[in-house]
Formats: sequence, structure tokens, C-alpha cells
Amino acid sequence: MSTRLAGKNALVTGATSNIGRAIAEAFAAEGAHVVVSGRSAERGKEVVDGIRAAGGRADFVRTDLDGTAAASKALAEEAAQVLGGRVDVLVNNAGVYPGDTTAGTDEQTFDQVYAVNVKAPFFLTAAVAPAMAAAGGGSIINLGSWIARLGIPIGALYSSTKGAMETLTRAWAAEFGPHGVRVNAISPGVVQRLAPGEVHPAEAMMKGTPAGRVGTPDAIAHAAVYLAADESAFVHGAVLDVDGGRTTVAVIAA
Repeated sequence: MSTRLAGKNALVTGATSNIGRAIAEAFAAEGAHVVVSGRSAERGKEVVDGIRAAGGRADFVRTDLDGTAAASKALAEEAAQVLGGRVDVLVNNAGVYPGDTTAGTDEQTFDQVYAVNVKAPFFLTAAVAPAMAAAGGGSIINLGSWIARLGIPIGALYSSTKGAMETLTRAWAAEFGPHGVRVNAISPGVVQRLAPGEVHPAEAMMKGTPAGRVGTPDAIAHAAVYLAADESAFVHGAVLDVDGGRTTVAVIAA
């Protein structure tokens, strides 16, 4: 087991599957004590059991981040208690994705997506960041998305929430950075965990990119470890693209 995050306590939201799970597992493998947060106790137990079986430290805290300040505050308090009094690293990963058109989106869905994707992490950060500063510092990592900067015909609602999180990253870096709390974001590209030999329709969205394929949750987890670790101490307000070049590079095939 590596020790890049030894002695650090981490809270990862939406950590029972996909990117959140990969981040929680990577943090634990690097020596962090991780609170795995999510709605499903069954999936949470599976993640925690796996981390512990590999020699890591993890606990599950069930929560439904519905956007209320009370839910976010309760998670911050319970996570700090489980972690022995402090959270050193917060990963705002939990989110929902309704892949619909603008005209096909009703008001209830609009409010729910903004509640989960923006309001919940806003108030969770409001609860955690000041405590981090009082304890001497910390790192907050937000999850953005490649479609926050490269428009596609569907998913306008989701992409706007991720644009909001990337904007909040810069604002929070200015607000909390002088107090020792670094705030950065990761902008994942097309990410899927595929079985060997499996072909996914999303592969088409990676044609004409340097990577030429979809990414894995582990690729995002590696970036999160970097932003959580002391080696990124001089990185503030950055949005790290981990997207196979999707938003920055066009490869012209011969």
C-alpha cells in the first residue's frame, strides 16, 4: 500500500459506484481513512468491505443529499465524527444525470438536478471548508464534466450544473485558499467501466481524440489522488481535464 494520503481523512460523496467508488478505493489504497457516502447501504457495505479486505480503512455513512442545507450539514458532522473529528479531503462527486432535451425537462426535474448537483455540494462545502481552515487546511475536489464546455444536443440541464460547479471551484479557491483550503476540480470525459471486449455506444464520442477510447473511473481516481495529496500544494482553482483530449484536441485521421 502506498502512503501518499497517509494520515488524511477523506469524505467522498456518491462513493458507492462508478467514479466515486474508484476515488474512495484509490484514496484508501494511498493510506487515507475514507468515509464512503451514498444512499444505498448495501452498495456502501460492498465498497467498505472491499477496501477493508485490501487493508484500507473505510466506513459507510448513509445520506440522501437532496439539496437541503440540513442534509449537507448532517453529513459533514457525521463524517467528521466517524473520522475522529476532522475531514481533510472532501470530494463533491454525487450527482444525477437526466439525459433529456430542454423542452423535455419539467420544472420538478430541473429543481431536483440543481438541488443534488449544485445546492447539496454548496452547503456541504459551507459546512466542511471552515472546519478545514480551523484545523490547518485541507483539499476540496469538485467533479465537473467535459460537456460543461463542449456543447452536445442533449443534457443541457446537467451540463449547466457542472458549469456551475467549475465556477464555484474558482470562487471557493479565492474564498478559502488564503485560509489553507485548496479547491480544485476534475472534468471527466466519457467514462465507463467496461467488461473485457465490451463495446459501448459512448465509444463513438471519443472518435477523433488522442485517446481514441472511453476512459475508466480509475483514470479519474488517479487525478483525485494527485489533487488530494501534498504534491499538488501549489494548485488552486484549477479544472483538470481528464477526458482523453476530448475538449482540447482534434486528431485528423489520414
